[in-house]
Amino acid sequence: MKVVLTEKRPIKMWLDDIEEGALNQARNLANLPFLYKHVAIMPDSHQGYGMPIGGVIATEGVIIPNAVGVDIGCGMCAVRTSLKDINRDMLKKVMGEIRDVVPVGFIHQKENQEEKLMPTEIEMPMDLEQSIIYREYKSALKQLGTLGGGNHFIEIQKGSDGFVWIMIHSGSRNIGLKVAKHYNTIAKELNVMWQTSVPKEYDLAFLPINTKEAKMYIAEMQYCVDFAFANRQLMIDRVKAVFSRNLDVEYEPIINIAHNYARLENHYGKNVWIHRKGATSAKFGEIGIIPGSQGTKSYIVSGLGNDESFTSCSHGAGRTMSRTKARKELDLQVEIKHMDDMGVIHGIRHESDLDEAPSAYKDIDVVMQNQIELVETVVELTPLAVIKG
Repeated sequence: MKVVLTEKRPIKMWLDDIEEGALNQARNLANLPFLYKHVAIMPDSHQGYGMPIGGVIATEGVIIPNAVGVDIGCGMCAVRTSLKDINRDMLKKVMGEIRDVVPVGFIHQKENQEEKLMPTEIEMPMDLEQSIIYREYKSALKQLGTLGGGNHFIEIQKGSDGFVWIMIHSGSRNIGLKVAKHYNTIAKELNVMWQTSVPKEYDLAFLPINTKEAKMYIAEMQYCVDFAFANRQLMIDRVKAVFSRNLDVEYEPIINIAHNYARLENHYGKNVWIHRKGATSAKFGEIGIIPGSQGTKSYIVSGLGNDESFTSCSHGAGRTMSRTKARKELDLQVEIKHMDDMGVIHGIRHESDLDEAPSAYKDIDVVMQNQIELVETVVELTPLAVIKG
């Protein structure tokens, strides 16, 4: 851990290679009047909107929509199968069938999914008809069980425990985006009206917890977290159904974690609002998932409960290149060869796929080494086949 002491509050970092933009955002966080204790920066951190991806903060009395981000509830699911091996021909067949049952990218379901699969509990401090959830509910019925784009993926992996695993990374789709943007806009308008001391250019507009707007955001945010899990759960179920049609297989219980949310937690003896933006909870003994790139290992981990990270760890490898830079600068054939040499069944075919190439990401081995104070490895997972959004 490295500590920056130049701002009002310390910045504690578990990495050596933080980019200047992300560090400047961390400095902004450290100067917020309602920040509690310190800023924690995970080893996969890179610049985001307002707050670095891979950042964790605690606040007193306020919640910050941009410190959660636009893909509320985005996270990981993993399932261990009873399979010890799967041959390449069968793997290709399974991946083809998965593509038939899980829409990817901007594609939604053709039909509404069953309403019983949607989250049902929501404690709204207002009439439900006034909420973004109510407005977007029907659209969300067609988004349920869809992967999305960007760095979202379905991956089949071989574990160091000898078993084949299924892993999915996805979030709350368009409903989470709409909720995030709506309340960030409200927060910005209110902050201007209140003439807050937080500079507008920080892009960290906040909502005091005791306001109606904050209570509305918290309720809708939690619904999006629950929706994101329901989304991953449905995809996992459909992937498992594909496996079961083709193979004699059993499954362990699902592991689920989110890495974009805020919740009330107790740290250093006080209840505070922990914001994790691209960071995973890592309480002592808590099982988590840290994916690498599609050309590197992923990890099932157990948290060490480190107070200084607000019991958090990284949510992945973290980007070293923006999507635009990766498409411009990476060599398509080099990236294809890297994946082929590993024997991974992948979808890198065109320059437009380079934004998710392994070289656009940090070295996951370095990321894991940098957080040995935060988590310990339970299982290493080597990719066998991947579908990218």
